[in-house]
Amino acid sequence: MSDNGTGVRPYRAALYIRLSKEDGDKAESNSVSNQRELIYSYLKDKSDIQVCTEKVDDGYSGVGFDRPALCSLLEEVKQGMINCIIVKDLSRFGRNYIETGRYIQQIFPFMGVRFIAVNDQYDSGRTDSRMDNLLLPFKNLINDAYSRDISVKVRSQIKVRQRRGEYTGNFPVYGYCTDPKQKGKLVTDSEAADVVRDIFSMRIKGYNNGKIAEYLNTHGIPSPMEYKRSLHWRYTTSFKRKPQAEWSPVAVERILKNEMYTGVMVQGKESTLNYKVKKRIRAERKDWIRVENTHEAIIEKEDFALVRKLMLRDTRTAPDGRGLYLFSGLLGCGGCGDGMVRKKIRSGGKEYCYFICSGYKHDRFVCSSHRIREDVVSGVVLEMLRMHLSLVCTENEVRDMMAKLPGQEYRRQKGRRQLEQRRMELARYEKLKRCLYEDYRENLLTKEEYLEMKEAYEASCRGLEGAIEILEGETAASSGENRPHCPWTGRLADRGYVPALDRGLVAVMVEKIVIRDAKQIQIHFQYRDVFASVGQAPEGAVPPGSSLGKPV
Repeated sequence: MSDNGTGVRPYRAALYIRLSKEDGDKAESNSVSNQRELIYSYLKDKSDIQVCTEKVDDGYSGVGFDRPALCSLLEEVKQGMINCIIVKDLSRFGRNYIETGRYIQQIFPFMGVRFIAVNDQYDSGRTDSRMDNLLLPFKNLINDAYSRDISVKVRSQIKVRQRRGEYTGNFPVYGYCTDPKQKGKLVTDSEAADVVRDIFSMRIKGYNNGKIAEYLNTHGIPSPMEYKRSLHWRYTTSFKRKPQAEWSPVAVERILKNEMYTGVMVQGKESTLNYKVKKRIRAERKDWIRVENTHEAIIEKEDFALVRKLMLRDTRTAPDGRGLYLFSGLLGCGGCGDGMVRKKIRSGGKEYCYFICSGYKHDRFVCSSHRIREDVVSGVVLEMLRMHLSLVCTENEVRDMMAKLPGQEYRRQKGRRQLEQRRMELARYEKLKRCLYEDYRENLLTKEEYLEMKEAYEASCRGLEGAIEILEGETAASSGENRPHCPWTGRLADRGYVPALDRGLVAVMVEKIVIRDAKQIQIHFQYRDVFASVGQAPEGAVPPGSSLGKPV
């Protein structure tokens, strides 16, 4: 680099500018333009300094030193491209007392880098900077203390807002969006809320998390991350592992365990140790902040509790992988209390299924087999369930229950809406493919870039075409036996009459089934408080409020 006419090579300088509301910076005085103007004004008569670059970190706290623009600047310093750094004041470079002092007093002098803080009147290149070096630690300590004070105030204010039931997160949970009219208020996102309802319904029906994720992916339903990206949110997550995030069993489980869907605002699950350590730690459940009825519930609390109970049970998916066995996780031995296991035998060209005590299976001295056929259990449960429903369901209650359910027409409309959305997405990707080729022809893309992006778009198109084919079949059939979210309560139209059992009905109505011995079954129904409030039980039934026993 040539000199400036004085025979002295000018310093190769970089301007560093930082602004962060998290540090309590005032936007007016510390704005990017104001910092830039002040520094250039200072440099008007500094002929020995030549500005080579400008680095800006907008929205990054000065406590940490992993800021992108600062990291880029330090890399250029290491490469010898920059030997002078200029900031508005010391707090712009950093508010961490130890790290800021280490860079300014040790690293930069060792590397021959001149450091200038304009408002603090600090210039390491001056010959009279000895007094400045004595005051420097105190100034850095004041900046550090200020940052700590701001952090305490911000945390305290966030806690106050959370206790008021206001949502303080950057992005609302999947299924909700922020209310533009009221800060901190969540409102339902109808499209995502439908997906959440389907997930809970499928879990009650007996589908495991893997099958639910598979169903959502094959139907072209965007995962939470892709859905937020489609809304143009600047959303990132550590859970993404592929270029286009898909539904996974873990993502499904996070939704099934999130109490926010019941209208309860749950916050404060994670926190940081202090204002310098950004690593998040899990808070104890007793320290979570819970506020009831802050927003519209997507899932009824009874359904949420039922799903939590089902997830805790020892259940096993059937070998065909389509769903759980009818009584999976519900059968218990009345002798030893262990669960019952399902076995198959073939006789006379036919296949029979039966249950035996799991304790007896492993050690015959622990218990007796309590062996009983599956069809016998099914028959008894169905008969007792019909009687139970005839007691707890009046005609008005059934009518009210049916009124709260999404009807067949609603499901058809939702299917058509999803089909139209998938078609629009397919058309958008087809257009992107055409534009991609035009960019390649105009040499805006290299051949490698073109082929890579083309493959990504074609993969998205193939997935959408498969989803459209599935949705078209389901829409044409209106409703079918393979629809995992067909509401079982639709069968209660005839005042509680149930023609047959299915996993969803059993999971919702039955708490547990106890095989007392080979000839007696005891059924514990859900909602026993409702059952107890009903008048006299019919002849042959047990007294209201108790479990139902049935000799076989």
